[in-house]
Amino acid sequence: ALDAEGLRAKTKVIIGGGPVSERFAEQIGADAYAFDAVAGVRAIKELIAN
Repeated sequence: ALDAEGLRAKTKVIIGGGPVSERFAEQIGADAYAFDAVAGVRAIKELIAN
């Protein structure tokens, strides 16, 4: 959906939690994976810094 609307280049995709894995995040092209909320905040801070 993001690709189809031309938004993927401007949008970061971060997934995580019990139902998903880091491997799945890589398979779908997510920008980051976090196993919990604290790791998610760290991932967001890192993406913003870069």
